[in-house]
Amino acid sequence: MNFSSLLFPLLIIALALPLFLSARKQKRSMHEMQQLQKSLEPGDRVMTTSGLYATVVDTSDDDTLDLEIAPGVTTTWLRAAVRERVRDTGADQDTAVAEDDEQEPAADVAEQHTTADRADEPKVAAPLEHEKHRG
Repeated sequence: MNFSSLLFPLLIIALALPLFLSARKQKRSMHEMQQLQKSLEPGDRVMTTSGLYATVVDTSDDDTLDLEIAPGVTTTWLRAAVRERVRDTGADQDTAVAEDDEQEPAADVAEQHTTADRADEPKVAAPLEHEKHRG
């Protein structure tokens, strides 16, 4: 056997192997995503594929979920639109903001907004009153 007769089969294997491994990885990733979407339960914080953070409210339908995107605002989404389950960091951020507010007394905040600061604020002109066309 000479080397040129082995070149074509080696080339086919060299190209086919990465394609096979890539397809296998993609299939595994897709399976994990489907498992995540099936395992969602009310109270879970999720992020959709469009980047919207929400809380799962209802999972009774096999194809859709009800997500609360704001207090009292519930929308229906396809399960496939859920990208990942996220940790609920909103409560932590609210606590941090509340702690910052406590450190700075309200009197100090009022002193920061002086008359000079208000002079730099943009002014809004009164609406123009158009004269009626006289004819």
